[in-house]
Amino acid sequence: MRVVFDRGEPDIVIPCEGTFPYVRGGVSSWIAQIIKGMPEYKFGIVFIGSKREEYSAKPLYDLSDNLVFMVETFMFEEGNKPPIRAIDGDEESFEAVKELYHWFSSRDNTIPFPEEAMSLDFYLKKISEEIFLYSRESWYFTTTKNSENCPEIPFIDYFWTVRSILIPVWKMAKLAEFVKRKGKIIHSPSTGYAGFLSALISNDTGKPFILTEHGIYTKERKIDLISTSMSLYKKIELLRESAEDNYIQGMWVRFFEGIGKMSYSRANPILSLFGVAKQTQILYGADPKLCRVIPNGVDIKKLGATLKDRPKGVPKVITLIGRVVSIKDIKTFIRAIRVTADTIPDVEAWVVGPDDEEKEYANECRDLIDILDVKENIKFLGFQNIVDILPKSGILTLTSISEGMPLVILEGFAAGVPCVSTDVGSCKELIYGGENPEDRALGKAGVVCEIANVKQLADGYIKLLTNEEEWLKAQRSAIERVNRFYTQEIFLDNYREVYRDVLERAEWQE
Repeated sequence: MRVVFDRGEPDIVIPCEGTFPYVRGGVSSWIAQIIKGMPEYKFGIVFIGSKREEYSAKPLYDLSDNLVFMVETFMFEEGNKPPIRAIDGDEESFEAVKELYHWFSSRDNTIPFPEEAMSLDFYLKKISEEIFLYSRESWYFTTTKNSENCPEIPFIDYFWTVRSILIPVWKMAKLAEFVKRKGKIIHSPSTGYAGFLSALISNDTGKPFILTEHGIYTKERKIDLISTSMSLYKKIELLRESAEDNYIQGMWVRFFEGIGKMSYSRANPILSLFGVAKQTQILYGADPKLCRVIPNGVDIKKLGATLKDRPKGVPKVITLIGRVVSIKDIKTFIRAIRVTADTIPDVEAWVVGPDDEEKEYANECRDLIDILDVKENIKFLGFQNIVDILPKSGILTLTSISEGMPLVILEGFAAGVPCVSTDVGSCKELIYGGENPEDRALGKAGVVCEIANVKQLADGYIKLLTNEEEWLKAQRSAIERVNRFYTQEIFLDNYREVYRDVLERAEWQE
């Protein structure tokens, strides 16, 4: 791990797993928005990455003056392992590992997380990283579980899967020991390893742990595993046959479900961005009494000012703002543009976002553009300032297979751009209105489609781009909805209240 800077004591520490400040995206923008929007608090960032070379060398966001502390660690860096040496290990200590293994494997949400495994000392002293990596007792445990549970799986694949899953656990424990005295509150934007780190710190120090899930981490990791034959971060090739595939994927899923339950067992409050996400958290084991929804919000003044820059009529430009990665399903977008171009030959499709995260996928998208002969229609623009892009856009689109509450839809609404989206996360709620009858009465701000349904997406694009009256109705709904329910001021006031309540509760308990 490395301290990037230390300019004072933070009030709130945010662990960022693969997000701010080295990766652009909705979660990163949300973190930047929280920090910049609350100058009365000082913040610290704990960046958790896979390997250093996979991220930007420099921060991609302006770092506010009230960001006073930042440390970074990379879970799969080879240089940080303890030196190899033979160790016997302790059979009695590994009984606790067996209990932890059983808990991760259980589907019963009522079983509490093993108390000993919530302790930092468990990972730093009782079963250290060195013991886990090199002890005979660890080898015996791993070989026994392979024989008991999946003898048909090649042992080398099982062995490296166990290591790949658990090595970051010890890195998080060492990181927790290093940063646990920083800040009064730890506020994690996800479960996963960031949530695990937060739970360890909270348990060890008694500090409040606030959890805000944007997408449901466990659900998104399942999607990652189903859509690829590689493990976390898509770097370690393990899967070769269907039985292997199913069992090893299941190991990852059970692990992520387990550390998700661990986060829920310690966090208070447990926040989400929309109602369906809250219900999903409860389904995965969160206490309903601790769950609450706080929607995103956007700077309507800044984005609303772009309305004066819009041309007359509806620009025949469909803009997808997002990373060129498989979870955004850019290939479906490309296919939908092929269908749309048959009706609107001069339609333009802009993909606005970085394309270096899944390079192979990005190359496949370009090959598909060539195959479908839409080179004249589709442009990859890379990162752009949305203030410049949105006034030139006729439609904003998302074709994702998973989302939380996309800030980009709200940003588009504030700039007067209707949206055509797949039915993921809160997209239907944003476009058609939520549970509030006043919200629904505002009407539709676009079109919601089935996931991966090329025809529905194309029909939505054609409907709005060829019918100005329909487009204007959607634009009016979009602007009114974001101005009434999703402003940055409402969003920040909600989090001020959360921080104030949590700090007061912590002081009262002291």
